[in-house]
Amino acid sequence: MKNLFDIRDRVVVVTGGAGILGRSICAYLTGQGARVAVLDRDEKAGEALVGEIRAAGGDALFLATDVLDREVLVANREAILKAYGAIDILLNAAGGNMGGATIAPDKSFLDLEIEAFRKVVDLNLFGTVLPTTVFGEAMTERRKGVIVNFCSESALRPLTRVVGYGAAKAAIANYTKYMAAELAMKFSPEMRVNAIVPGFLLTNQNRALLTNEDGSYTDRARTIIAHTPAGRFAEPEELLGTIHYLVSDASSFVTGALAVVDGGFDAFSI
Repeated sequence: MKNLFDIRDRVVVVTGGAGILGRSICAYLTGQGARVAVLDRDEKAGEALVGEIRAAGGDALFLATDVLDREVLVANREAILKAYGAIDILLNAAGGNMGGATIAPDKSFLDLEIEAFRKVVDLNLFGTVLPTTVFGEAMTERRKGVIVNFCSESALRPLTRVVGYGAAKAAIANYTKYMAAELAMKFSPEMRVNAIVPGFLLTNQNRALLTNEDGSYTDRARTIIAHTPAGRFAEPEELLGTIHYLVSDASSFVTGALAVVDGGFDAFSI
């Protein structure tokens, strides 16, 4: 019987590939035999990651990018096609948050920094839409491909403080479902778009919200864990199985789905 999870020689593009989540994803996929194009704005971190992957016997290349610059993304696409000949999978892992787009407990929506809000929406939403348009074009020519977007718990329910990030991720959830139908109906049913919805992890994006200067958990972090049946934050590696499933033939009839990996947070009730 065919191994439905076999992704050997699949060409995977990972935006935000040198970040905390991206590093784990890229290392894992190359370990499964995929060829990975690591795209990130941090050249030093990206080159170091590719060096580690190659030292372990994996196949990867690094390209400096800007997910908000179409010309840069097109140049990235052409370099990947020259190196690998095709693009099979796109993981839109680039994203982030910033202080001005959040509302502190002693503030209100009247204190929201609109420009910061705009930047967070641009990075997360347009930083998904633009790469999808550019790399998706290469997939339409072959009438086959898989796209996985990165959502958030804040897309499923409004969470306090992260108003800009939550709005952007909610838009990505809608965009994922729209694009699933768009690509399947206008190009090919072998083009699929899904999103992974991670639970809470400690990343550079949220560390200031979840930990104090001494490394202890903030009140917010303790509340999150109290509402998570698994009783802890997730580890980046715990997303890998779901990502592998979504990019492989094992999920060939899955499109427009939001795959939640949150330790039960969204299902919690009292």
